[in-house]
Amino acid sequence: QVQLVESGGGLVQAGGSLTLSCAASGSIISVNTMAWYQQAPGKQRELVARITGGGGTNYADSVKGRFTISRDNNKNAVYLQMNSLKSEDTAVYYCHAEPTVKSGRYYPGGRGQGTQVTVSS
Repeated sequence: QVQLVESGGGLVQAGGSLTLSCAASGSIISVNTMAWYQQAPGKQRELVARITGGGGTNYADSVKGRFTISRDNNKNAVYLQMNSLKSEDTAVYYCHAEPTVKSGRYYPGGRGQGTQVTVSS
């Protein structure tokens, strides 16, 4: 498995911004589709944003226009820029790498331990 470590969470006021980072080690992630998920207390984990190896992105309707997922393959990292934060964005955010096979080579997946984002109203 690839090891993923999230950082950048914290407490922010509604309307504020945060940038989450996900650093990968143990394998390169430039080929993998990467994703950010959120899990609020008492709720299931939900997809927030995905970015493919080719750079294509998609977002949950609730964050479209406010969040931006990006990747830096040179740094083996993925980011989530979160703007105009709302109290309902409060959750633990997890970074995921989807396992991928490309040109006969296997690129393992993995999941981070999460970083807490708390938005005060």
